[in-house]
Amino acid sequence: MSVARISTGSLRLRFLMAVMLWVVLGVAGIWFTANRVFEKHIEQMYHEELEVHVRELGRLTELDENGQPRLMRPLSDPRYEEPLSGFYWQVSVPGQPVLRSESMTRGQLDESVARSPAISHAVEAGPTGPAITYGFVERGPEGQPIHILIATDRRELDEDIVSFTSELALWLVVLAMLLLATGFAIISFGLRPLSRLGQAIARLRSARAQKLEGRYPTEIAPLVTDLNEYIRQNSEIVARSRVQAGNLAHSLRTPLAILTDEAEGIIQNEKSASSGRVVLDQIEKMRQQIDYQLARVRSAAGTSGPGSRAMLPEVAIPIINAMRRLHPAKQFVLTAPDTPIVVAADPVNLAELLSILLDNAGKWARETVRLDIARTEADRVTIEISDDGPGMTEEQIAAACEIGTRFDPAMPGSGLGLAMARDICSDIGAKLVLRSGPQGLIARAELPASDTNARPQG
Repeated sequence: MSVARISTGSLRLRFLMAVMLWVVLGVAGIWFTANRVFEKHIEQMYHEELEVHVRELGRLTELDENGQPRLMRPLSDPRYEEPLSGFYWQVSVPGQPVLRSESMTRGQLDESVARSPAISHAVEAGPTGPAITYGFVERGPEGQPIHILIATDRRELDEDIVSFTSELALWLVVLAMLLLATGFAIISFGLRPLSRLGQAIARLRSARAQKLEGRYPTEIAPLVTDLNEYIRQNSEIVARSRVQAGNLAHSLRTPLAILTDEAEGIIQNEKSASSGRVVLDQIEKMRQQIDYQLARVRSAAGTSGPGSRAMLPEVAIPIINAMRRLHPAKQFVLTAPDTPIVVAADPVNLAELLSILLDNAGKWARETVRLDIARTEADRVTIEISDDGPGMTEEQIAAACEIGTRFDPAMPGSGLGLAMARDICSDIGAKLVLRSGPQGLIARAELPASDTNARPQG
């Protein structure tokens, strides 16, 4: 899964952050608890060992005939015989030389730790650093005090704790990584149906499918079923709207034609000629509004159905042929890529847009009308229609898309073409731009391309 898919508002990121939080808290809790337990355990172990050794040292200590301390035999732990090993013992009697372990080649232990017959301990300075020192006092044959001391370097305990902590941290890091990887895999697997649903919606929006496809878990399946039912009902509404729009057009044109005939009859009478012309003018405005609104209904209906797509230049070719018959004195030139382009637009709307723009260019062109179709790097499709006519001024271009605008009353038309073209472009997500070219007018429309490009056959 790419990083781009994990955006700040994604469910994956939220779940992953929650998993990371609990893993970090859990691992930190385990690390802290395990360290505390280990520290207490190993400290207790060291203290018990030192207490055993100091008692052993007391049992093995005796005084010779001169009152000097000596051991009946070495201690059972050989570390006390290794020089500066960190394990030391000391026996002292007032007025006599101090008896030390072979490991204590320098320094001495603090006799003040041995204060009474009861064993006591403290951390005092030792031959090789701070040492955990145990000691007690026992009495000789003549009642003289014998100070029994045994010690272990504190660093021995600290090194064991550090070694355990380091190894524990390493394994906990490995455990955290495994838990995060497992959590990430579970999240990815669990949210995979939502990803497939998003891809199905993308295919629907880009006109690569007519409904949401695929199988989904029981939690999502009802939503997909309802959406597909909504799409089906919406498509039926669109189809009925188109039929009703056509029926309305036919039903209104007949009364308007009758009114037009009556108005023309009124004009024959000189006394009512002015009134007849007013009626004719109003009838023409009514016809323009009806044609415009019906065209808007057809255009809007064409954009309502999901999965609509058209293929260029396939849609344009029959229109170009029709324009050549409609304007036989003009030359219509089509330029398009070798590979057909799939456009996410209703083919009826696209055909109507091309018909309007090509017919408008054919009316004003002197000799040639060009239709250029291309796909841009921004995943857009450009349709550019240019003619070698007189063109337009900036003021005329600004007013060209208004309803009923006609710059030459002698030119056939109703003044609705560019207004309809503008609204069709708006409905299908395109943008219509008019500008004056080197020889005439250029109409440029940018449409969204479908994700699927048609491939040439053969």
